[in-house]
Amino acid sequence: MRQISFCEALNEAMFQEMERDPSVFVYGIGVPDHKKIFGSTARLSERFGEQRCFDTPLCEEAMTGFGLGAAINGLRPIHIHIRMDFLLLAMNQLVNMVSNFVYSTNGTLKAPLVIRVVVGRGWGQGYQHSKSLHSYFAHIPGLKVVVPTTPKDAKGLLASAIRDNNPVVFIEHRWLYWAVGEVPEEPFTIPIGEANIIKEGSDLTVVAVSWMNIEALKAAEILAKRGVHIEVIDPRTLSPLDDTLIIQSVKKTGHCLVADNDWVDCGFGAEVAARVSEKCFGHLKSPVKRIGFAFTPCPTVRVLENEFYPNAVTIIRSIEKTLGLSPTDISDEDFYSHENRFQGPF
Repeated sequence: MRQISFCEALNEAMFQEMERDPSVFVYGIGVPDHKKIFGSTARLSERFGEQRCFDTPLCEEAMTGFGLGAAINGLRPIHIHIRMDFLLLAMNQLVNMVSNFVYSTNGTLKAPLVIRVVVGRGWGQGYQHSKSLHSYFAHIPGLKVVVPTTPKDAKGLLASAIRDNNPVVFIEHRWLYWAVGEVPEEPFTIPIGEANIIKEGSDLTVVAVSWMNIEALKAAEILAKRGVHIEVIDPRTLSPLDDTLIIQSVKKTGHCLVADNDWVDCGFGAEVAARVSEKCFGHLKSPVKRIGFAFTPCPTVRVLENEFYPNAVTIIRSIEKTLGLSPTDISDEDFYSHENRFQGPF
């Protein structure tokens, strides 16, 4: 099977869905410009024209309301936000209007609105350009929240989101855009609400979100040299959350670590910890642990920013503590970084 990048997979999903269904259109700040949202909207304006791929005013709430209006009138809009932080300006529409619409009409009207939103670190972005906030949206009934990690999942889940008759917040980590993997060329879907085991193991379960799956796999690779076998589970969808694989895994391993791409306090990790504690109480050999962003606004200075974000080393040290292991020598390890690939905020 051919290999393409995460970004190319997103682009292909939108291109194929727009060809399949003329009601699908894409809009947002910078969508048709020469940067093409990191390249993820390439070819769309050239192929489908400015009626189906267009720029918008800098007004997040109005543009979200515009998307809802289009959706309830038979169209399938994809609204793209270059940064999660500024989606907060649309919270009134999302929480009070978009999420409630299907419920308030007793299902007689649909709201097939997809909001693609970019998260992740870059060149010392600081506190206004570094948030993830997926737990905010997973907290709201009526919003589906999808957070893919692999290129295949990106394409299949985006196609499912576009075809869904409910609003979907589709969250993409910018460092994943360069990740490459096997992706079918033909159109396909992956059901929203199904978790995935991306590495099998027997000693401890890591439930990882977005970029933290990359860090968890690196940690698992290093610990495997010591004979410690980590199971890594990617929920893929945070709402609705499929906890079946998580529960089965923890019952097998007896240990659980949630590696979140967000702040720990009141976050997604707390939801996983609560479900695991409730459903695996008699199987747990240790308390559920959570790691995530440091509980502070994100620093801009690189040396502090590196302390703010958890990584493979954070995961390794937490697992060692849980399993009572001595610290692993990681002095010769080459840890993954996209700093040299990141070419700017857009």
